[in-house]
Order: sequence, then structure tokens, then C-alpha cells
Amino acid sequence: MTIVETKKLTRKFGSYKAVDSLDINVEAGEAFALLGPNGAGKTTAIKMLTTLLPVTSGEAFICGFNVTTQANKVRRVIGYVPQMISVDGTLTGEENLLLFARLYDIPSKECKPRVLDSLSFMGLSDAAKKQVHEYSGGMIRRLEIAQSMLHRPVVLFLDEPTVGLDPIACKTVWEHILQLKKEYNTTILMTTHIMDEAEHLCNRIAFMSRGKLVACGTAQELKNSINKPNSTLEDAFIHYTSETLSEESNYRNISRERKTAKRLG
Repeated sequence: MTIVETKKLTRKFGSYKAVDSLDINVEAGEAFALLGPNGAGKTTAIKMLTTLLPVTSGEAFICGFNVTTQANKVRRVIGYVPQMISVDGTLTGEENLLLFARLYDIPSKECKPRVLDSLSFMGLSDAAKKQVHEYSGGMIRRLEIAQSMLHRPVVLFLDEPTVGLDPIACKTVWEHILQLKKEYNTTILMTTHIMDEAEHLCNRIAFMSRGKLVACGTAQELKNSINKPNSTLEDAFIHYTSETLSEESNYRNISRERKTAKRLG
């Protein structure tokens, strides 16, 4: 069953096409990655699918709901973890989740039990009463994932979920993402720059370049497609997406990534 579908999905900023006629299909329970250089259109695509940016042309559907004409219904079936920190450092982990439980219109009698269950599931029970500014970067990411899953969405969007994290924190986040997929059959659509992350977590991977989809398949299919002995996913990525971005675009995106990494500690 197709859960996420786009048909010639396009987003323009003036005359510039950030996303250009994107066609993807993500099946129920699948983990799907969008990979591409900075400026390839990955985050713009995610923002359209999560109703945060209007679509210029084309269509997109989440669980059969049109992201343009049925945005409210789309928001009820998705969770979203952005690149930038989305929790309040002055509140405790539990307080952050209780606040979002109310925003999600979860019935009052269910809020506390669901918050405690989410904290436990993400391995944060011991830190529930601590203010979030005391959390490590990996703990913050796990709290954000818990926050995005409170209303039990069908689809979880993750925009570079481990950016700025050390290898141990990355591994912990990976384990919890896989656990979500296994236990709740959550459909996951994520962006990442980490080849190992995409290969480890995702059933299929799509490469984007200059707003366009240039290749899609399993990690092994992508590696086999370039006809290079002992090729890696990184080899395939370079083969399909090698391009020269403007200095301005590189600077803007690198600056944003470093700010995100700094905030995550």
C-alpha cells in the first residue's frame, strides 16, 4: 500500500526550481531516504510533504490525503523532526511532551500515560524530570522523535536526524528509529548526508541533484547500477549527483548545518 506519493511535485522560488517534477512512492512500513548534495532540494521536498511550504505545481498525497487541499488531515497522520531543535530547553523532557500532547489534541486522561510511554520507549525515563538544556545532543534527538510520535502518526519525517551527533549517539538514535519501524510499522521518510545511515536504516534510497530525482532503488541496486567493482553507496552517490554548486549556496547550507550541530552539542 502506497503511503506517500508525489506526482511531478515542484517548488519554485522565483524562477529557481528547488524541487523539479519529483515522483516518488513510499510503501507502508518502509523506510525511504532522500540523499543529495546541499541545495539538491531534499529539505524543500520534506517541507512540502509536511505542509510547511506550498506546492508550486504537481501533487503530493499522504495516506491518500492531498497535501494542498487536505492539509489538516495530512497533519493528523504525520510526525516531523526538523533539522533545527524543536524542544524548549527551559522545560523538562516530560513537560515538553505534555505540552505537545495538548497541541495534538490527545484526550486529557491519555496525555500523561502516553508521555511516560514515549519517554520509556526512547530510553529517556531517567531524564524525564531534567530540563532539556541538560540533555546531550543524542538525548535531544530522541526526545524530538518521542515528541513527533505522541499522536501515533502513520508517517514520520526525519530531516537529517543525526546531524551534529557523535557516533555513539548516532547508533542509539538509529536503534530507536528501527524499533519504531518494527514495533509500530511506522513509515519513515528521511533525509541524510550519511551513507551508512541510509544503508543501515532504509529499504530504498533516492538520489536528488539540482531538484530532480536522478536515481532510486535499494542500496545494493544503486551500487550495482554504476558497473564498478566493489562499489560503495558513496561511489553511487558521487556518480549520480556530482555537480558544482554556487559558492553562495554552499556557504549558506554549510553555515546552517554548523549552527544545527552547535545547538545539538
